[in-house]
Amino acid sequence: MTVVTGFLGSGKTTLLSRVLSDPSMSDTAVLVNEFGKVGLDHHLLRRADEKTVLLGHGCVCCTTRDDLVEAMLGLLDEEGRGEIPPLKGVVVETTGLADPAPILYTVFSHPVLQHHYRVDRVICTVDAVNGALHLDRNAESTKQIAAADVAVLTKTDVSDAGTVDALRARIRGINPSARVLEAPFGDVRPEELFGDGSTDPSGPRAPAVDLGDGGHVSETHSTSLTFDGPVDWTAFGTWFSMLLHARGEDVLRVKGLLDVGGPGPVLLNGVQHVIHPPDHLEEWPDGDHESRIVFITRGIRAEEIVDSLETFSGLIGARPQPLESDVRV
Repeated sequence: MTVVTGFLGSGKTTLLSRVLSDPSMSDTAVLVNEFGKVGLDHHLLRRADEKTVLLGHGCVCCTTRDDLVEAMLGLLDEEGRGEIPPLKGVVVETTGLADPAPILYTVFSHPVLQHHYRVDRVICTVDAVNGALHLDRNAESTKQIAAADVAVLTKTDVSDAGTVDALRARIRGINPSARVLEAPFGDVRPEELFGDGSTDPSGPRAPAVDLGDGGHVSETHSTSLTFDGPVDWTAFGTWFSMLLHARGEDVLRVKGLLDVGGPGPVLLNGVQHVIHPPDHLEEWPDGDHESRIVFITRGIRAEEIVDSLETFSGLIGARPQPLESDVRV
């Protein structure tokens, strides 16, 4: 399952209509969420060889999660009865006001869906013309970017280079681990969005941040750090669980690779209080075997995270080493 999110008018449907026209996407189902009694986007995305389902009357992140579950179970049932060809994937297009975290939680927590669906990635479209304004005025836009594995800059064909560069830097300030693509007219190859290599397997790096004139300040912080040696996974997991229990709604995104002393790292990936099951990789994806982890938080400063980890360092077995000073975006 891939979640495609992005603020109102940021080009989600345009992007998907282009990508889904590629023959390689013929075995992909599409679930479209819209506000109001009359939906339009599902008509724009429909193709003869494609399964498209409209989830209307609300936002899939809150009021229509039952619709989402019903639709996903329906796809399994239809596939099992041979009514539709075997599916390679399902794309969920959210409304422009959706918070992706509850959508992910729906899949992870449902007793049936969790055994049949795997959340592959979150893709967020960002309007190059109005993106900065959306971020200034709408907390949903920040949450969407923070949750993304891939951020797609749209409308770059009608925006000047300076505006695009500033917005790209701001995206990296919010979510240093996200890969940023440009897609004027929604023109991007499917393999860049959905292929095996579209999400960087090497994990997050220290953020390269350029805040321009520094005029925009809020309570969203990005903190990148490593450790001075292998960490005890059980102790780190205890600390992390305590953090989420106390401030889960304020931990917008966590992504990282942790050296736990084995042949490969533990892949940590979460959005707010929704954490993907930790994945113990058999080997490191590259030659860098150092832990690296990125926290994107709201109202939790870098020094608070580091101080908390320092308190646990005797149990964790390693001390945290900040890679970048606290960044407010």
